[in-house]
Formats: sequence, structure tokens, C-alpha cells
Amino acid sequence: MPQTVVITGASAGVGRATARRFARRGARVVLLARGRAGLEAAAAEVEEAGGRALVLPTDVAHHEEVEKAAELAEAEFGPIDVWINVAFTSVFAPFTEIGPEEFQRVTDVAYLGFVNGTRAALARMVPRDRGAIVQVGSALGERSIPLQSAYCGAKHAVNGFTSSVRTELLHRGSRVRVTVVQLPAVNTPQFSWVRSRLPKHPRPVPPIYQPEVVAETIAYAADHPRRKQYYVGASTVATLWANRFAPAVLDRYLARTGYASQQTDTVPPVDGPGNLWQPLDDRPGDDHGAHGVFDDSATARSPQAALARHPALAAGAGALAGAAALRWARARRGGG
Repeated sequence: MPQTVVITGASAGVGRATARRFARRGARVVLLARGRAGLEAAAAEVEEAGGRALVLPTDVAHHEEVEKAAELAEAEFGPIDVWINVAFTSVFAPFTEIGPEEFQRVTDVAYLGFVNGTRAALARMVPRDRGAIVQVGSALGERSIPLQSAYCGAKHAVNGFTSSVRTELLHRGSRVRVTVVQLPAVNTPQFSWVRSRLPKHPRPVPPIYQPEVVAETIAYAADHPRRKQYYVGASTVATLWANRFAPAVLDRYLARTGYASQQTDTVPPVDGPGNLWQPLDDRPGDDHGAHGVFDDSATARSPQAALARHPALAAGAGALAGAAALRWARARRGGG
């Protein structure tokens, strides 16, 4: 029996790659995002890959729209088996240059959008006592960096919210599972379409991974949701361990390097609205696909992500990463 899978943020980036991944197994994929052109292009890819697609333009910041999308999804494809929260928006700027309405909007999408999706999924899964929810998180949900205060705050909130919901489900003995996939830097269109007030074009901090690497882990997490979380990319593991061993050292290191490492050498176009309030893939011809502009520097492989699918090997890799992070922290202390 084909799975019914709902994916928010499905019109581009990680959500788009994930939709294609589930389509290859013949899933019925419900595509949620704001941009009609991106959604239609994603639907075409799903159908071509062997799945069935349902396009539902939705702003996840509004719980009424998310609830309506869930109703339509089940009316068309039957009970939802997997719900994947991916959608987000952001502003690249120092906190003092982000307006209160902008910060609120990022929070409404990147945090409350996950809350709204989780609520809609649980309302249907809990009575049936089955289903899986996958939250697409980030290393920045545990280790914040400069110039992304709204996004980092939202990802921290997603981790706290998800842990609370997980313990409530455990308390009631539910067979509904919630897991998190923590991401590294990924080559998605976000770096070209989010609002930015940086002097140079935004970029992900290397190493950069292609969205298909993430999609593979999301699909595996949906199939094995009993794990609390999955890490994608050795950089994610190393960053989290470094933060646990030497957070103050990492603060000073990021204060020195975090601005330059998140910008290219090119000057961006004149500051525009980005996709904060309106989608940039809404009109015909505006589809942005899954990849961003960093294909030349992004890798399509992650040995660590493959290890993460094997708990014993992942534990060993984590210990090695922890040791490497400790050596790095000692070296930074020694270097002042």
C-alpha cells in the first residue's frame, strides 16, 4: 500500500528533493508551500518519478491553512502516514537590523509552522495510533551563529517543542513517532531568495551538501522514527560536539569568522523583499528547483549520514568527532 506523505516547503530545496525521494517509492505526495509555480514543477517531478502528487498552496504560518491542507490531503489520498516539516524563511542581518515584524514572520514560519504541521498531523495520527512526523532541523538549533538570530532562535524552539511532544507521546504509550533530522549547510535556493542586508551575497558555511543527501536521511528517518534524531554531515556532528566541549571558545571563534564565512566575494542585487512576505516561485517560469547556486562547491555524498543509519557505527563516529572537537577547542585556546 503506497504511503501518503505530506511535505511542507515542498516547492524548493530540501522539501523538493524529499518529494522526489518519496516519489521513487511510489508514494502519494502532498506538496505544501506558497509558490504555485514551484509546487506545480515539484508535482511534475513526483509524477515522473512514479508517485502521485497533490498541490496545496499553503502558508504554514496560518494554522487554519495547515488544517485545511490536512483535510484535503486525507480526502484525496487517505490517512496520512508521514508528515515532514521543512518550510522556513529567514533574514540575513545582524539582530539590530531586523525589524520586529520581520523577526515575528520568521518565527511564525520557521517555528510555528512546525507547530501547526505537528498539530494537524497528530490530530489524525493519534486516534489511529500510527504515523511518523519528521522535523527538519539544523545544527544551528543547538549552536547559533551570527547574522541568523531569527532562524537560530526558531530552530532552537523546534528542538524544545519536539522533545516535549515526544515525551507526551511516550507517556501515553502512543505508537506515533516524532524524530528530527539535523542538517548541515545545504545548497538550496534560500541563499538567493531570503531577505538579506549583508554587503555581499549570502552563502552556506562550508562544507556544503546537496539536498539529495538530506532527502535520503529524511526518508530513512520516516521509516525508522524511533530514534530521537539523525545528524547529516560530519560538520554537524563536529559543530555540536565542539559546542558541548567549549561553547565560549566557539563563541569567540564565530565572532571572528562568522561574518566572512557566510558571504561570497560578489555584491548581491539591490536589497529586495526576498521571500519573507511573498513567495518568489509563484508565477509561471519562477521555479527555483531543489539546488541553489553552489553546485560547484557542494558534495553529493556524506559518509557520516550513511553511518547515521547504523546506530553502533554512528556512536563510534560520534566519539571520534567529539575527540576531534576537543582537540580543536584546545588548539583554539592555545592560539588565543
